[in-house]
Amino acid sequence: MKDDKIVLYMHAGSGNHGCEAIVNSLCRMLPKPAILITNRAAEDARYSLRDLRCEIVQERSIEKNVLVHTWYYVWRMLMKDPESFMRYRYRAVCGKNARRLNISIGGDNYCYDNMLDRLICSNRMFHRQGSKTMLFGCSVEPELLKRPEIAEDMKRYDAIVARESITYGALCKAGLKERTFLCPDPAFLLETKELPLPGGWAEGKMLGLNISPMIVENEKTPGITMENYKALIAHILETTDLHVALIPHVIWENNDDRRPIGELYEAFAHTGRVLKLEDASAPELKGYIARCRMFIGARTHATIAAYSSCVPTLVVGYSVKAQGIAQDLFGTSDDYVIPVQTLAKKEDLIGAFEWLKGQENRMRLHLETVMPEYQKKAAAAQEIIWKMADQG
Repeated sequence: MKDDKIVLYMHAGSGNHGCEAIVNSLCRMLPKPAILITNRAAEDARYSLRDLRCEIVQERSIEKNVLVHTWYYVWRMLMKDPESFMRYRYRAVCGKNARRLNISIGGDNYCYDNMLDRLICSNRMFHRQGSKTMLFGCSVEPELLKRPEIAEDMKRYDAIVARESITYGALCKAGLKERTFLCPDPAFLLETKELPLPGGWAEGKMLGLNISPMIVENEKTPGITMENYKALIAHILETTDLHVALIPHVIWENNDDRRPIGELYEAFAHTGRVLKLEDASAPELKGYIARCRMFIGARTHATIAAYSSCVPTLVVGYSVKAQGIAQDLFGTSDDYVIPVQTLAKKEDLIGAFEWLKGQENRMRLHLETVMPEYQKKAAAAQEIIWKMADQG
């Protein structure tokens, strides 16, 4: 590997089309070719990343090799060397006196406890080998920054690009203002690729709908999320002339939007006004979402595809990222984001949809007004990256 390339790491794979959208948009900002270290290289080669100036490299997995896993576990314990796991994982881009920029594709990685050890170790390891690190496009729960090990880790990054103001404010409050920048998620700049519309698509009358296992896992009342979605679809079919397009945005085996979507489709397929879309690349899915009249979504990057296409959008969220993005776009997240944890009655989403329907024209006009400047702010991240790359 050449040191004149920029390394992108902590990428989980393009089967999560939000991850794909981030890398796709980020690669277009870079001043030099990228090496993408990925957990799922075959996925990345299947979708839009294969056409970019980006070398896709499969990271090494300790978990898949019992002997290697045992060896490194023992070594880590005896030698007090937690970074050994990451040296094995990222061997393709490790080496003494490396002089490159390594970008941790932030997203919401820091929102998950099972990711924290790997994030901290990789950041520290890359600095030991002489590289600079950047945490890019991140959302971080403010409470997390009160933990000393996380605060210390954040100070190790040479630059942090927060994608929404809640995270930016929390990082500044934690003493990181000098190295922290606020730029919207790069996926607001994602290209739109339009495929032929499927049979049953009603031009001008489609409501796009996305649901994910993640929001189901975060519900407070068991089963309430699916009850709400079913009640919502029934209400739409009974009270409007809208049709519903069920749109997946993550298709991983253990986290597949197509499972709840399949259940919803089976319940309403007989009406002839509900269709489900098949898997596609992030730009292609954005092409469908952009042609919806309104959109209700759970996956952050499905809603970013809608926002950036000026489609009136309601978010069913579960974390700081949804609230922060809505707040930056509209001045508040109230009504624009429905935390899944607040769903208590099966009619809750119906009320939210009625609000969206009443605000449809105003919201579309607002998005058309603010989106050009918002996308300019997203594009401004390029200058930060170029400056860091020159220093590296």
